[in-house]
Amino acid sequence: MLTGKLVRVRASKDRLIPQYIDPLDPKLADIAGRMLDMYRTFAGRTRTEVEDEMREAFGDNPTHLVEQGLTKLLEDRCEFEVDSEIDPADVRDKAFLLAARTRQAGESFNRAAILERVASELSTTTESLDRGLFADLKSEQRLMSFEDCTVEQLLDRYNVALAQAILLRSSGLVVQVFGESANRYRQLIRKIKFHRLICDIQPGGKDSYTLKLDGPLSLFSSTSKYGLQLANFLPTLLQCKRFELTATVRWGADRKEKSFVLSNADGLKSHLVDTADYVPKELQMFADSFRKSVREWELSTDADIVSLPSGHWAPDFQLIHKSSGTVVRMEVLGFWRRTDAEKLYRRLASELKAPFVLAVSDSFNIDEALEDNWGEHIYRFKKAILPAEVVKLANAQI
Repeated sequence: MLTGKLVRVRASKDRLIPQYIDPLDPKLADIAGRMLDMYRTFAGRTRTEVEDEMREAFGDNPTHLVEQGLTKLLEDRCEFEVDSEIDPADVRDKAFLLAARTRQAGESFNRAAILERVASELSTTTESLDRGLFADLKSEQRLMSFEDCTVEQLLDRYNVALAQAILLRSSGLVVQVFGESANRYRQLIRKIKFHRLICDIQPGGKDSYTLKLDGPLSLFSSTSKYGLQLANFLPTLLQCKRFELTATVRWGADRKEKSFVLSNADGLKSHLVDTADYVPKELQMFADSFRKSVREWELSTDADIVSLPSGHWAPDFQLIHKSSGTVVRMEVLGFWRRTDAEKLYRRLASELKAPFVLAVSDSFNIDEALEDNWGEHIYRFKKAILPAEVVKLANAQI
């Protein structure tokens, strides 16, 4: 993703307009091709060596923001690791301690002699010791693997990363999606849950939905983590055929409020594999545990989207009682605030007219916690969702 200094935008009154690149521009295609060729040869090089070569080839002044942005995206596709057979921290401790004792004894400092003595103590070579002395510093980490891509994919990714960087500074956004299939809407809602976003889903007319999402700057804490989750949701939205996103963004040093608009007409392309099967790890663990330990209830991860007078609700699970056929719907809240949890609870209690369970994790709370005795349909958990506790609430509603 692009960092703040690499974001290219211009302001027009109260609008914020990103400076997208043309993925079909032959000059940019040539630059991207040369960059990819260089990264394909960087295996085993240190991070500093990689950065120096890219800086020398493409410059680092403000007129080269596109090149620097492409370099950042290529760096994100790299895996750097500490490359040392010995623990760098242990090597430094021994070498620095020996150097200090040498000086205290009045002996002249001889770096090579010190490294040789430490190498002998650690049963290694002086070359290996010297290479590993600072190997754990970020600048000295070595490139172990590079996730290759095509020139077109890299240039398309730049435009998406530019839009994502803008959303990191949003206080709220409204997304309208039109004319998609039921499977696509389900995928969209699942992704919202996967990224644990605070979202209100409303019908927007025939075959359309309106999604109202909180932006990271509307929260009191966890803004960096939440902002990243929101940005990571964007590529899923880009898989929709027709959509319009309007975000309120606080921009610049004075955080002046601006509007950012993105639609399918902008031509941004998602880099994600199109699938509707993403399930958060903690939800999958709960489902597996439930099916192994509970006999009187069946659990379905293919829960129906429920139409309510005030909008739509997309639970994570449906619990079906084998004897009575009673259906209990269950949602695991992602990032949540007390006001949001209470609003959802009151809405379901008054409109659903059917059993339900809301599972809320203390680790995802953003502001003050719920009261211990608040909500008869509420299940509080700290780390793992316990099937037995969920079943206890479900049985109480039969």
